[in-house]
Amino acid sequence: MAVCSVYPLNPNLLSHSLALSLSHHSHAYLSVESVSRIRRKGRKGSMTVRVLSTHSNAKILNPKRKSRYGHTFSLYDTDIGLDDWLLDDEFADPVDFEVDGKKRVNSQKKTSTREGGQRLFNSRTSKNTREKSMVGNFYGTKNRTKETDSSDINGQGKLMTGKSTEDRYPKLSEEIDLDEKWLPLLDYLSTFGLKESHFIQIYERHMPSLQINVCSARERLEYLQSIGVKHRDIKRILLRQPQILEYTVESNLKSHTAFLIGLGIPNSRIGQIIAAAPSLFSYSVENSLKPTVRYLVEEVGIDEKNIGKVVQLSPQILVQRIDVSWNTRYLFLSRELGASRDSVVKMVTKHPQLLHYSIDDGFIPRINFLRSIGMHNGDILKVLTSLTQVLSLSLEDNLKPKYKYLINELRNEVQSLTKYPTYLSLSLDQRIRPRHRFLVALKKAPKGPFPLSSFVPTDESFCQQWAGTSVDKYLAFRQQLLLKEFAKKYEKRGFGLMAL
Repeated sequence: MAVCSVYPLNPNLLSHSLALSLSHHSHAYLSVESVSRIRRKGRKGSMTVRVLSTHSNAKILNPKRKSRYGHTFSLYDTDIGLDDWLLDDEFADPVDFEVDGKKRVNSQKKTSTREGGQRLFNSRTSKNTREKSMVGNFYGTKNRTKETDSSDINGQGKLMTGKSTEDRYPKLSEEIDLDEKWLPLLDYLSTFGLKESHFIQIYERHMPSLQINVCSARERLEYLQSIGVKHRDIKRILLRQPQILEYTVESNLKSHTAFLIGLGIPNSRIGQIIAAAPSLFSYSVENSLKPTVRYLVEEVGIDEKNIGKVVQLSPQILVQRIDVSWNTRYLFLSRELGASRDSVVKMVTKHPQLLHYSIDDGFIPRINFLRSIGMHNGDILKVLTSLTQVLSLSLEDNLKPKYKYLINELRNEVQSLTKYPTYLSLSLDQRIRPRHRFLVALKKAPKGPFPLSSFVPTDESFCQQWAGTSVDKYLAFRQQLLLKEFAKKYEKRGFGLMAL
């Protein structure tokens, strides 16, 4: 029988001969946790193996990479903030989790594609397949009486009656062999904003999640909301980690929540961390998460009291192949810039997202840019140690325009960036240009190079210390300036369209 599945690379799930063949594909950066796809092709079931990742984070290697649903991943921030572009968290040991009291291995199987969904549940095997895979008390036996189709919950939380499966979910029924027993769960999940297209994505990603008893699903999602996960984030969590519907509250969700609290993360931030990295629930606390924390403390050298801060800044660090990530980036920075270990540890502590950025597409282009404007390795290292986020900022939309404004408008030398690297993190439109133009308009701009220190304080401090006027007057000026700049850009685009 030909089967199409996706498994984490785990020899325990494979035959001995297949495990040996996979080991021949291994690289210094690969281990059993690395993601692999195993497909059987052809009628006789010939097997091919593709190892997808030889890097700690494959998603940032290809800047043009798109998700399975056509969405482009953003590699770099235009303004500094919490990164949330890792949609699939990988490279840790999957945990054996419980589904309504029964142990299951989190293989994260892909049961079918849109084209293959009907083929998986054909007319001869769909009944037996569903009966064997049903989980939870609601679907426990073959002879369970039907409890759907008479009264279910619609997207507004109201009861629905008497509609057929095809009428209620026509697109979903066309794509997959939709079992009417799934309807109560679909109706409940619809209250979080999930639509038919989302259910198809969940089906493709992890079909058993749609077979969960609606009462169990409600218990688990209500628990997540009780610890701070926002209602609007539930949809995103389910699309990224639909298996979370299968994790029991007592045996899985509570233990992982306690682990996060034990790191010193305040209760008010737990929900945000889960929303950013929901797949942490699929990794064993003892075998994956705690060893990762130990590695950060003992091998990388991050102060134990800062671990909670690091995880809050980058929750994905808990489910990343941290050894590979750390070693490759530390070696690169030490060889390329002469960075000491302490310097790189400071960078990681301030901005742990550093461990996600690609060396080829992230580090090298930005370091080369800083060199091209006249900065030496020592100056670059000072900037990166103080403002590691530079490695995430867009060259065309951020770094280059700010450099040109620094030289042409502010009449500053590039060496001033080593003293005020924060300049590179500030918004050109919202902070730098308005303050500069405001002081010029008031005839209070200092002669000579414009002081970069005037961009650092808050609006209130800036108006009091530099402008000597009210905040309202400055904000009105900034708003007018933004409208003018927008009009110029719109005019340019309009001429471009007319030329076309």
